[in-house]
Amino acid sequence: MIPYKTHQVNKTIVTEFILLAFSSLQHLQSLLFVFVLLAYICSVLGNSSILVLVRYARSLHTPMYFFISIFALLEIIFVSVTVPKLLANLIEASRKISFTGCFAQLYAFNSLGVAECYLLAIMAFDRDLAINNPLRYPSIMNKAFCIELAVAPWIIGFVLAAIPTTVTVELEFCGPNEVNHFFCDLAPIQNIACSNPCLSNLVTSSTAILATMVPFLTILGFYIHIIATISKIKSTVGKQKAFSTCSSHLIVASLFYGSAIVVYVRPKGSQHDKFLALVYTVIIPLLNPFIYTLRNKDVKAALRKSKLLRVLSQLRFSKTFVDVHSWKKELR
Repeated sequence: MIPYKTHQVNKTIVTEFILLAFSSLQHLQSLLFVFVLLAYICSVLGNSSILVLVRYARSLHTPMYFFISIFALLEIIFVSVTVPKLLANLIEASRKISFTGCFAQLYAFNSLGVAECYLLAIMAFDRDLAINNPLRYPSIMNKAFCIELAVAPWIIGFVLAAIPTTVTVELEFCGPNEVNHFFCDLAPIQNIACSNPCLSNLVTSSTAILATMVPFLTILGFYIHIIATISKIKSTVGKQKAFSTCSSHLIVASLFYGSAIVVYVRPKGSQHDKFLALVYTVIIPLLNPFIYTLRNKDVKAALRKSKLLRVLSQLRFSKTFVDVHSWKKELR
């Protein structure tokens, strides 16, 4: 029976939703739970490691790694908005989420997703400036300007996500209350509304263009400029060195935008959307730390150095212990 409350105007309003998630794959629930749990743990640990490494490795105190650390922080919050609820749904018979909780999750997820899109565009701008204006780069990308650039995507995300969220929450929900997804998202929620969702679909698509296509085309423009500059470099080693600073970002941006654009620019809420959502909510955040570490010489060097320092500190401690022990023997 659908929970509802009745108003004097004789409208029934749903007070909670049921997230169907992957209930059609009953035989794979346990396997999915283990996979998602391991992916979530690895994603949080991997991105947390980037935060710690950038914070304490002096060689990584540059604008590029500052933005990478902000992106890692975004990823940790981004996966934590949806994945814990998915894990609960995979092991519990009840898949309920309150009306307020559903729209809070919807707003948080979309605002963080938009913030990631614009942060990736800012990271592309940073690489373009570093390659095309290397002499002016340190003076332009000062600490204050970097902080402003890092804060801007969060503001844009919270503002843009509020538009379709507000329009969607104003729809009438009188049943059914089953959402064919593993988290509350715009298209699946709009599809179960009793009132006509045409306006909310139009607003969602328009906002999605601003949220995904604008930063995507911006990134594309920066990389065309970068490639044009790199092509003029005569040395093969110089070309490889210039492009190596962009390769990790290019891979991450391609993976993220590839799935996000398909889902949000045409919000019809198809059966495949939740599987695509699994890619950019679980798999891509899992891969990002590996992409930024395995393909980045500076990060690998910082990791080796930090490991070496630990070994040296242990040896120094051991040597001190031996010295003290021998000193005690001499006193005896």
